[in-house]
Amino acid sequence: MDLKRRILELIERDARLSAKTLATMLEEDEGKIEELLSKMEKDKTILGYGTVINWENIGCDGITAMIDVKVIPEREVGFNNIAERIYRFPEVRCVYLMSGTYDLSVVVEGTNMKDVARFVSHKLSTLEHVQSTVTHFVLKRYKQDHFIFEEPKEDKRLVVSP
Repeated sequence: MDLKRRILELIERDARLSAKTLATMLEEDEGKIEELLSKMEKDKTILGYGTVINWENIGCDGITAMIDVKVIPEREVGFNNIAERIYRFPEVRCVYLMSGTYDLSVVVEGTNMKDVARFVSHKLSTLEHVQSTVTHFVLKRYKQDHFIFEEPKEDKRLVVSP
């Protein structure tokens, strides 16, 4: 497997891995790893380093919504301009072009349902090329970016056998 791909797979799961640790894990020279990381940062293969946080553990009760958006594509640019207008809103976490019934899938975060509703009614649905939206609220996160939020509880029921 390509060395760049192996590096990316490792840091995708743990962005805190140092070049030295990566070099040891991959049995490569540390300088080579540092050089590849630097190149991938410069060419925008690596866009940033993130942390997956379970905000519920510290009592933060924000809300996440996934909004399906039907839009009218623009001549010669398709969905790009409207997607750019949407992703520039600070509430928007992700925007994806989708196949199927809806064109864009937008992930939005707010402090409560009213924040998200206000975003949809005042900002998103008023954009010129937006035809319709469908909002889905996230009720519970089980897994995100390879991380499981709660380990399964041990089954304490008694085994009954004939």
